[in-house]
Amino acid sequence: MNPGQQPAWLARPPRERLARTLGIAAWVVTAAVLALVGLMRQVRIALPAGVDLSFLPPFHAIVNATAAIVLVAALVAVRRGRLALHRGLMLTAMALSVVFLLGYVAYHFTSDEVRFGDADLDGTVDAAELVAVGRTRAIYLVLLFSHIVLAAVSLPFILLTFIAALTNRFETHRRLARWVFPMWLYVAATGPVCYLMLRSYYP
Repeated sequence: MNPGQQPAWLARPPRERLARTLGIAAWVVTAAVLALVGLMRQVRIALPAGVDLSFLPPFHAIVNATAAIVLVAALVAVRRGRLALHRGLMLTAMALSVVFLLGYVAYHFTSDEVRFGDADLDGTVDAAELVAVGRTRAIYLVLLFSHIVLAAVSLPFILLTFIAALTNRFETHRRLARWVFPMWLYVAATGPVCYLMLRSYYP
């Protein structure tokens, strides 16, 4: 493709029927993911002997940090008119998010929750531990709460924005991306921050 030449897929007509079908699938996937996240606090699955998933929390942080960098690069690419590069970077960001989600579900179904301030790792944060961490715990909880809420809210709209581009509905894609992108970037960027704040409390 010559410099300045638009990719051929930009000229393809919108695929409305496919968009509707994939849109329904996006909401089904969202419901399934949120159901799994809700079950993670209720269900524990025993791992086979010798299997250790303790590497997953730092891995999640790396994946999220990489996704944040890729998202910023994708924004720069689209603003410079490099649409093919933007498309490739967004596909990469989607793949990273899927990898993160699979690892996140696997870890939380098989591991106990780690609590900020739980210095003795007994699963509770007692009065002395609360005093020890002071206001830092409140900062962590606000960051974590906003991260979780925006992750849940943005998930279906990330999928719908992706579907809009996939089905050549570019005006819809641009309209959604204007407000979905900042939420996705916030979620990706705050994930590693939450991990770094919690890191010392992992067993």
